[in-house]
Amino acid sequence: MKSFNDFPKVSLGIFPTPIHRLDRISALLNTNIYIKRDDLCGLGLGGNKTRKLEYLLADAMQKKAEIVFTTGGAQSNHAMLTAAAAGKLGLKAILVLKKRGVTECLGNQLLEHLMGTDVRFVDTDSYDDIYDEMDRIGKALGKPYYKIPCGGSNALGAIGYVECVEEIRDSGLSFDHIVCAEGSGGTMAGLALGAKLFLPQTKVHGMMVDTDPFDEITPRLMKESAALLESDVSISSSDFHLRDMCGPGYAIPSEEGNAAVRLLASEEGIFLDPVYTGKAFAGLVAMAKEGAFRPDEKVLFLHSGGAGGLFAVL
Repeated sequence: MKSFNDFPKVSLGIFPTPIHRLDRISALLNTNIYIKRDDLCGLGLGGNKTRKLEYLLADAMQKKAEIVFTTGGAQSNHAMLTAAAAGKLGLKAILVLKKRGVTECLGNQLLEHLMGTDVRFVDTDSYDDIYDEMDRIGKALGKPYYKIPCGGSNALGAIGYVECVEEIRDSGLSFDHIVCAEGSGGTMAGLALGAKLFLPQTKVHGMMVDTDPFDEITPRLMKESAALLESDVSISSSDFHLRDMCGPGYAIPSEEGNAAVRLLASEEGIFLDPVYTGKAFAGLVAMAKEGAFRPDEKVLFLHSGGAGGLFAVL
């Protein structure tokens, strides 16, 4: 198997990110709940996309790109962090976003405004339309460009979260379960593949906050990332567990998600967001109340960021 050092990589975050026990939440749920603070990784307002962007933007620079395109919803955390990372590396970011959600200068839109980011909206539900628009803009500008998919969720981006599991293993702590939000598939796929490689006794749970077919997306990305790493590990649907936490729809806050945001804020002084991590933590709370975790087991929640959206959606 290849080493992570065999891939071009730029330094964008402060790693390893902290892991600590949520004492009050653990007492409330009668379960040992820990949190990995990828919201504290140092770029922008933090978040899971930084690990992916270290590999994706290194690839862009190696391919001599001057412009980096990416996409997502109007309040996309990934898009905002891509703009922050691109500026740090001297690249121009152009965000071609779906005209869905809060497009006013609030939340991540405000942060992009502060960075002077070129943001363009397309009134479509199709990412094919978005990627075609990127090509049109790139050709019109006449400069080499690089397209990053929604969420940075491709085989190369997912390697950032395979590496994250190695980081968890090297912390000296062991966990029976890892729980994360699943919004585009890359983080979950990386964690699930990483667990296969480094923490084979650990179960990985993806809390789905969108309606995409993650039962198909997750194993496909796992297989593609494993191929990049030249790993012969076998992949099956039993390697991960999915739970629907989308609620009324993607980027639409749910009652359970908002309650989880308030719970972690009031009990631990940690802020989640209503689109991703709030819904994911609500799933963890529901599982604990259903008896999915034994009192002696350790559960790790990946805080994948998203604070910018808190000020636009909730």
